[in-house]
Amino acid sequence: MKYWVLFFLLFCGLQFSFASYILIPMDEETQENHLKAYGIAYWILAKNEKAKWLLNYRGGSFLLNDTEDTRRECQIRGVSFEVLSDAKATQILDEISSPSKNQEAVVLEKAPKIAVYSPKGNQPWDDAVTMVLTFAEIPYDVVYDTEVLQGKLLLYDWLHLHHEDFTGQYGKFYGAYRATPWYIQGKQEAEALAKELGFDKVSKEKLAVATTIRDYVVGGGFMFAMCSATDSFDIALAASTTDICETMFDGDPAAPNYQAQLDFSQTFAFRDFVLKRNPMEYEFSSIDMTEKRRTIQKETDYFTLMDFSAKWDPIPTMLCQNHTTLVKGFMGQTTAYDPNTIRPTVLVLAENKVNGEARYIHGIKGKGFFTFYGGHDPEDYQHRVGDPKTELELHPNSPGYRLILNNVLFPAAKKKKQKT
Repeated sequence: MKYWVLFFLLFCGLQFSFASYILIPMDEETQENHLKAYGIAYWILAKNEKAKWLLNYRGGSFLLNDTEDTRRECQIRGVSFEVLSDAKATQILDEISSPSKNQEAVVLEKAPKIAVYSPKGNQPWDDAVTMVLTFAEIPYDVVYDTEVLQGKLLLYDWLHLHHEDFTGQYGKFYGAYRATPWYIQGKQEAEALAKELGFDKVSKEKLAVATTIRDYVVGGGFMFAMCSATDSFDIALAASTTDICETMFDGDPAAPNYQAQLDFSQTFAFRDFVLKRNPMEYEFSSIDMTEKRRTIQKETDYFTLMDFSAKWDPIPTMLCQNHTTLVKGFMGQTTAYDPNTIRPTVLVLAENKVNGEARYIHGIKGKGFFTFYGGHDPEDYQHRVGDPKTELELHPNSPGYRLILNNVLFPAAKKKKQKT
C-alpha cells in the first residue's frame, strides 16, 4: 500500500512539474471572477508575453504559458485557473481546430493602450467602463477635448467615449435640471473650454472633437461608446452643416429646416433618424427606444447575444464571448436602438427580441472599428443622477460587464490578412 501511495504522489508531482500551460476557464460553473480574469490576460500581454483566447470554449477561456508568477497573480486576484500539461493543452487546441466545432483559438499579442474620453472632474464610478477597467486592474488614461484636438488619440489603440453629448445640447437635461447648480456649472465650464479652444459655440467645438475621433477610427483606431455617446456622436456628424441647437443651448435659434439638412452619409451606425425638436424633451432622436419600451418590466428585461461562426467571423464572436447568451437588460438615456435606423452594413451583436430592439452593435469605418452598447450601467437597471455607484465586488461575474471587457481585449488580437 505504501508503495502505491508513493507512486501516486510521485506521478502527481511529475504531472505538475511537467505542466506547460495555465487555462483560465470562463464558464459559469468554474470561474469565480470573470471580470478580473480579463485583467490577468491584459497583465500577461503587458509583460510582452502572448496568450490565446479560446473562442466559444468554456465561455471564452484564456490559455497562458505556465509560470509561478502567473499562478501567484491569479491567486492574488481571486481568478480561477487550471494547470495543464503540454499534452492536454495540445488536445484542447486540436479539438478547437476541428471543422465540426464552432470554436477558434485567437492569439493575443499586445496590450492595447487605452484612453477614456471623459470630463476631468468625473469620478471612475460615473461610467461603467472606467469602473470595470479599475476593477479588472487594466490601466487607462483619461483624455478630453483638449487632448483630442491636440492629436493625442494617435497614442492609443482603444478609445472609450464617456456618456457625452456631442451635439452641444448638454445632454438635453434642460427640461428637468436647468436650475440645478451642477447643470449651470457644467454649461459654464463647457462654454469656457470651447472659447479657450477657439470656438464661439460648444456645438462647434464638440463637432470638431467628433470629427477628430472619426478620423482616428478611419485611420485604424477602435472606438467603444455607451449610452448617449453613441447616438449623439452620429447626430453631431450628420448635423455638421446645420444648427440643431435651440436658443437656450447656444444663444440663437436652430435652423428651421435642420432635419432636411442632415447628411446621413457622415455617420457611423445610424441613418434616416428623426431629431426631437422639443428642448424640454429628454431625448435626442428616433434612434433610441427608451420611450418605446414602457411595457417591459425589469424582471423580464433581457437581451440575447447573437451566435456567429468562430472560424469565419472571429471579430463578432470575440465581442460576444460570455458564459450565458441571455444578459440582463439595463437602461440609460440611450437604452437601445431602433433597427430601422441602423445601417445594413452594421452588425447587431445582441437584441431584445420581445421589443424588437438592438442593444449592442458593431461596425467598420475605414481601417478601424466601432462598437456601440446601449444603456448606462449593466448592474444598475435604471441609473439616475445622484444614484450611488455600483460595487463591482458584488458582481464579479457580470455578463453585461464582460461585453465591455471583450471590446477592451479585441485590439490585442492578431489580425489576419484581409482578402482583396
